[in-house]
Amino acid sequence: MCLVRMRQEGRAGKYLCRYVVHSMWEDVEQRGKIMGIESVALKASMKVMTENFYAAIFGFDEGVLSDDRVLAAALWRNLFNRQCEDPRQLELAVEYVRKQMQYIDLLDGEDLLLTGEVKWRPLVEENAQSILKPTSPQYNDAGL
Repeated sequence: MCLVRMRQEGRAGKYLCRYVVHSMWEDVEQRGKIMGIESVALKASMKVMTENFYAAIFGFDEGVLSDDRVLAAALWRNLFNRQCEDPRQLELAVEYVRKQMQYIDLLDGEDLLLTGEVKWRPLVEENAQSILKPTSPQYNDAGL
């Protein structure tokens, strides 16, 4: 969700996306070495993980930009690993992604690029209203 939002910030946002993804893969590689995974096995695993990551990102992007059925399919494949017994869980995940994306879209782009801070909405909200602005006292006082 953050990568989708950052890409809306032009060249600087796209650069930050590349930096975040690059940093993630460096971290994965470092952790593999710490765990004692041999170089050849680590390289092969990284190739598979990279393919899965970009396939998931493509699916999530398509889902966010499309309708709820497409988003649900991406979440079912990548988040639930095709093992969602209760369709209400999948429905909740779709609803969460939609409301979080609306919320992130309200964030000031410059602040997002400078701080990298995103406040996440709760998965389930009592008395959920339509999307509140990030500067709303309800979110500031609740520390969200």
